[in-house]
Amino acid sequence: MSVYILVVDDEPDVEELFRQQFRRDLKSGRFTMEFAPSAPAALIRAAEIRDPSLILILSDINMPGMSGLDMLPKVRAERPDVPVIMITAYGDADTRRKAIEGGAVGLLTKPIDFVLLRHEIDVRLGQPA
Repeated sequence: MSVYILVVDDEPDVEELFRQQFRRDLKSGRFTMEFAPSAPAALIRAAEIRDPSLILILSDINMPGMSGLDMLPKVRAERPDVPVIMITAYGDADTRRKAIEGGAVGLLTKPIDFVLLRHEIDVRLGQPA
């Protein structure tokens, strides 16, 4: 069974950055990362991965059309079993509050601390960090 992490961001360079940071994990098959360029695309993909192999959704907040905060309650309703971590360039208290109230398990600020993110993924995989 493949374990999926769904990354939602409208900026094309984000996929390359994540693939570079998690190169060893992806090459070894430890998990698979999928990338959605928008919140609506992410909602479709989250609904398609029906089994428990989807273990984490990482979503940017500021995207054109539907924002990550707008997507959050929809994806939590559809997939309450999947934790969501929001990513933002603005880690202010109001944004953090909105994300947590919307059902996010955490908020990462850009530039992303990949050591912290790797720890979160290890926790989701049930492995000691």
